[in-house]
Amino acid sequence: MTSTPSPEPAKRQGPLSGLRVLDIATVVAAPSAAALLADYGAEVLKIELPGAGDGCRNFPPFKDGKPLWWKVTNRNKKLISLDLRKPQGMALFKQLLPRFDVLIENFRPGTLDRWGLDRDTLWALQPRLVILRATAFGQTGPYRDRAGFTRIFEAMGGLTYITGEADGEPMHAGYPIGDSIGGLFGALGVMTALWKRARDPQAPGEEIDLSLTEAMLKLMEFLPIKQALLGESHGRSGNTSQYSAPTGVYPTRDGQWVSLSGSTDALFAANCRAIGREDLIGDPRYAGNRERCARTVELNALYRQWFAEHDLADVLERFERHEGTLAPIYSARQIVEDAQVKARGFLRDVPDRDFGTVPIQDVVPRFHHDPGAVYSSGGAVGEHNDEIYGEWLGLTPEDRAALRTQGVI
Repeated sequence: MTSTPSPEPAKRQGPLSGLRVLDIATVVAAPSAAALLADYGAEVLKIELPGAGDGCRNFPPFKDGKPLWWKVTNRNKKLISLDLRKPQGMALFKQLLPRFDVLIENFRPGTLDRWGLDRDTLWALQPRLVILRATAFGQTGPYRDRAGFTRIFEAMGGLTYITGEADGEPMHAGYPIGDSIGGLFGALGVMTALWKRARDPQAPGEEIDLSLTEAMLKLMEFLPIKQALLGESHGRSGNTSQYSAPTGVYPTRDGQWVSLSGSTDALFAANCRAIGREDLIGDPRYAGNRERCARTVELNALYRQWFAEHDLADVLERFERHEGTLAPIYSARQIVEDAQVKARGFLRDVPDRDFGTVPIQDVVPRFHHDPGAVYSSGGAVGEHNDEIYGEWLGLTPEDRAALRTQGVI
C-alpha cells in the first residue's frame, strides 16, 4: 500500500471540531460539501432511506460488489437510516434537528415544505440553523423544478461547450467535475454563514440557495463579459490554450504524454532552453505572449516535433534542469507512485469495514496548528443507528426493533 496510515478516530481534530452537520442529501454534490466540512472536524450525521440507501451506493466502480466511490464521498460521517416521509420518521427527525448547526439537503424546491419541514418550522426547532439547499437551478426561476445531474450543470454552465477539439463535438470530462465544484461552493457557503453566526451570537439562522449550474458558470470567469463586450462565444480549442502559447499536450518518443504551459516571457525562455532553442528567445516574432498567441500553430508544431524525438525521462530531466513549465500526464497508477504524493503523505490508509483499509486523499488545504483528518470511509446503511437512536434519543432495543420492522429506520 502506498498511502499513509490515517489517525485513529480518538484523535480527530480540526478547526470545525464541535460543529454538527445533518446531511440528508443524496448522490454527490451536496454530500461532498458535508464531507469537506467533516474533513476539518465537523461531526456529520448522514441520513439515508432504510434499505437501499443513497443512490450513490449504486455508482461504479465496485470491488466485490462494494461501491468504492461511496466510501470516499461519505468519509468521516456517521450513518443512520430514517424515512422522513413517515410520521414516526418525521418525529425522530424533529428530535434530532435541534442538536445540529447545519442542515444540508438537495431535494427539489418545495419538497421539504410539503413534508412539513419549511424553513420557519426548521428555525422554530433550531433558530440558528444554517440550511444549505443545493439544486440544479436554484429555488427560484422557471427551471427551479427541473431535475439536475452533473452533466446538466456542466452543459448549461458553459464548461462542455468550450471543451473539445475546435472542429469536434463538445465534450464532458471523464469525471463529474460539476458535482465537485458544487460541493466546494456548498462548503464555502456554509462557512460564510457560520462566520456571521460566530461574530454575532444573536444572529438568526441562514438559508443558502445553491444553484449547481450557477456554481459551474461562476468558474467560467470571462465567458459572459467576452460575449457582452466582444459579441463572441468562447469556443473550443482542444488542448491548445487560447490565452498562452506555446501550450498543448504532446506524445513523447516512448509513447508517454506531457503537458506544456507558460504564458510569461521568463517561462517561455526557460521552455526554449529546455529544448535547446535559445534562438527563439530574442526573436521579435515571439517577443511577448500576445505575439506568441498569434503564432500558436507554428510554435506548437515546433515543440511537438521535439517531444516526438525524445523519451519521457529525458524530457523531464531537461525541463527540470532549465526550470521549464511541463508536467507528465499521470494515470491513477502514476499518481499513487509519485514521489511528491508519497513525501506529503497525501494518500491515507483509512479504516474500512470491507477491505481493512482503503487509500483516500488527505485534507486540502492543510492547516499548521489545527489540521483536519480523514479517519473513516463511508460505511453501511444505518451503521450508527444504535448509537444515535439509543444513546442520543434514548430508544430501547425493543423500540429500535419495532421501527426497523415498520421500515422507519
